[in-house]
Amino acid sequence: MSSRIAVVPGSFDPPTLGHLDVIRRAASLYDQLHVLVVHNPGKEAMLPIAQRQSLLEQSIADSEIEGDVIVASWSMGLLVDYATDVGAGVLVKGIRSQVDVAYETPMAIVNRHLAHVETVFLLPDPAHALVSSSLVRQVASLGGDVSPFVPPAVARFLDTGARGL
Repeated sequence: MSSRIAVVPGSFDPPTLGHLDVIRRAASLYDQLHVLVVHNPGKEAMLPIAQRQSLLEQSIADSEIEGDVIVASWSMGLLVDYATDVGAGVLVKGIRSQVDVAYETPMAIVNRHLAHVETVFLLPDPAHALVSSSLVRQVASLGGDVSPFVPPAVARFLDTGARGL
């Protein structure tokens, strides 16, 4: 496996500016970056996986993120199976707080044990440190303006009636 290929996994429900910040910085660190929309059985999704993938593709293109960035989805099997399949030796995770560190650390250790895949944590830009997809979903569901927290393509999509999904 090459450590020059990395995977940024997430539910991206919906994609936020914080996600794009992590994707942009990770794309500059690796030769190829897979942005992987995953199904999280512990969360009830607002948007279907295909819609999240499409919004990510559009947002990455609109943001002119440089590098070899591939957007894909994965809903069956272990995340490290996808990483192994594409030759990635690294998972990149954005962490906002100690809560994220506590949640992500055991998974990082297990992933390293299962498939020798390392996990790299990237701290967010302070402008995005307190914004989560859960918070954006809540604001959007109550009719609030989410445009300061999400890419323009996501804001447009949510503003055109997607809240009823």
